[in-house]
Amino acid sequence: MEKMSISFRAAEDGDSEFLYQVYASTREDELKSVGWGTEQLEAFLRMQFFAQDKHYRENYPGAEFLIISDGETQAGRLYLYRHPKELRIMDIALLPEHRRKGTGTFILRSLLQEAKESGQAVTIHVEKENPALNLYRSLGFQEAEERGVYFFMKWVSEI
Repeated sequence: MEKMSISFRAAEDGDSEFLYQVYASTREDELKSVGWGTEQLEAFLRMQFFAQDKHYRENYPGAEFLIISDGETQAGRLYLYRHPKELRIMDIALLPEHRRKGTGTFILRSLLQEAKESGQAVTIHVEKENPALNLYRSLGFQEAEERGVYFFMKWVSEI
C-alpha cells in the first residue's frame, strides 16, 4: 500500500497534549482492568508520559521527536535516535483510527530502506504482548535480547 501522504515534522512545545493523547491511546487496553476512576487513570498516564519523555531526552541526546501526519491529520509520533551504526526507533505509535491501515508498515519500510542505504542496523524495544510484534518479525526484525517485558529487536540488511 503506497502512502504518499505520510509526512513528519519536529514536535514542538505546543504538541505536548497531542503526544500525550498518542501515548495514552497505547495504554488503553493494558489499563482497562485496573479499576481506577477517570481522574486517577489520567493522573497515572500523565505521570508515565512525562517520565518517559524525561527518560528519552536524558538518555538519547540529539534524538528526533517527530509528529507523524497523514495528509493534514496528525496521526502519531515517531522518536528516532541516529547513531553511525544504528538507527534506534525509540518509539513509534499511531492513534487508534490510524492503526492497521498500512501507515506503520510504510514508515518502518522507509526506515529500513534508509538504514540499508547507509549501512546501519535498526533496533527497537517491543513489548512481548504488542500486537505489532508479528509485523516487526515479518519485516525481518529478530529478537536480539529479552529484557523483562520487552524484546530488544534488531534488523540488519542482508546486503
